[in-house]
Amino acid sequence: MSYLFQIANAEEIKGLAKIIDGDTVHINSKKIRLEGIDAPEIKQQCKKNFLKISAYIGFNFTKDYSCGVVSKNKLIEKINNTEINCISTSKDRYKRYLATCYKEKINLNKWMVRRGYAVAYKRYSKDYVRDENYARENKLGIWQGKFIRPEKWRKLN
Repeated sequence: MSYLFQIANAEEIKGLAKIIDGDTVHINSKKIRLEGIDAPEIKQQCKKNFLKISAYIGFNFTKDYSCGVVSKNKLIEKINNTEINCISTSKDRYKRYLATCYKEKINLNKWMVRRGYAVAYKRYSKDYVRDENYARENKLGIWQGKFIRPEKWRKLN
């Protein structure tokens, strides 16, 4: 399918979103997957440092936290019960609309990855790789500690 054909067949979905998790929203009866990103699952646990003992010894204490819940809550806070606009060019195998969603002019897919609440879903898209690199380099969100990439976590659980 050509890119121009995809644009010509793009579907706009607008409205108040119910946030399911960090990469899935529902608008009215339409299930939408934020394209090109992968957020931690709701039941997924990640680790973050909470105590560091001496640079010489280099020992860190970590604790588990619900990174999937944090991801979902950050998207809820960002959207803040306002209308969003999603542009979809296709559906996935679960019949969800694959879309780039916006709050005003803010690309929410990019926002989630750049702040470390999701990762670039590199198997399907390279669109957000730079944003993932930015979050990793600046130790934002899940990059503050250790985590299993959501795709691998799903396979293991």
